[in-house]
Amino acid sequence: MSNERVKVSIIIVNWNRRKDTLECLSALSKCSHSGIEVQIIVVDNASTDGSVEAIKAFDIKDFDLNLIKNPKNLGFAKPNNQGIQAAYTWGADFVLLVNNDLFVSEDLIENLVLIAKEHPRVGAISPKIYFSKGFEFHKDRYKKTDRGRVIWYAGGDIDWDNVIGSNHGVDDVDEGQYEKTDETDFATGACMLLRTEALRKVGLLNERYFMYLEDGDISVRLKRVGWGVLYTPKAQAWHKVAQSSGIGSELNDYFITRNRLYFGLKFAPLRAKFALIREAVKILFSGRTWQKRGVRDFFLLRFGRGSWR
Repeated sequence: MSNERVKVSIIIVNWNRRKDTLECLSALSKCSHSGIEVQIIVVDNASTDGSVEAIKAFDIKDFDLNLIKNPKNLGFAKPNNQGIQAAYTWGADFVLLVNNDLFVSEDLIENLVLIAKEHPRVGAISPKIYFSKGFEFHKDRYKKTDRGRVIWYAGGDIDWDNVIGSNHGVDDVDEGQYEKTDETDFATGACMLLRTEALRKVGLLNERYFMYLEDGDISVRLKRVGWGVLYTPKAQAWHKVAQSSGIGSELNDYFITRNRLYFGLKFAPLRAKFALIREAVKILFSGRTWQKRGVRDFFLLRFGRGSWR
């Protein structure tokens, strides 16, 4: 690969976020890509806000821009898989999943590919991701000069005893304390470079999740067959956190509750699996409405969109 032009397919999923998607495309269009051939695939989930027309009309130089239109909202995993399949057909060496509410650094593509070349047994890489200005969890905590330097993701850990994933550095102002490229428990689906060679070994994103925890699932699957998963500070992005779903929303309650059960019973140690089942029974009696539905649908094997309205 080192002597050939590398091919990268960037995949963006859009659902009624026209402004975000156009801003994301604008940032990507400014990315340097020496020695890299780039195509962008936007997969639209039946938007009704004029997204399709605006994306078609978007003028982007240097990159091919392709649009896949879905007849209904297919969540996150399946549209990304549609993009990955198109990337396979194009002959991509890498796919780069990018949330449409991300603004990326101009060197993001080049630096992620450079790290991937330096680590040929790595299957997934995520960059350092900051909160976009004004989207921090604790806005009053930071000085004006801190905005844009508050970290959202600098790698992550999975606490297997409690089946909870947590981002390194979240809410920390970047003072250079996360400057090492290193193995991480999971790459984040907000911005994740995936090597197609590795994907062909482990398979696509698991569509049972619909949305949430697909990134943890693919990270664990890669690791279990010997592919590395890296965090690197050599590339950066800024995230308008939870624009599509809303933090603490009913949507969060439903998919995180159901998918955490699925993820944990698939991968966690036996002791943690028993703890998850006990917790699920408790939720059925005292949880919030959509948490209860998430537990019910897990036990009824209702995956994908499940009962979500």
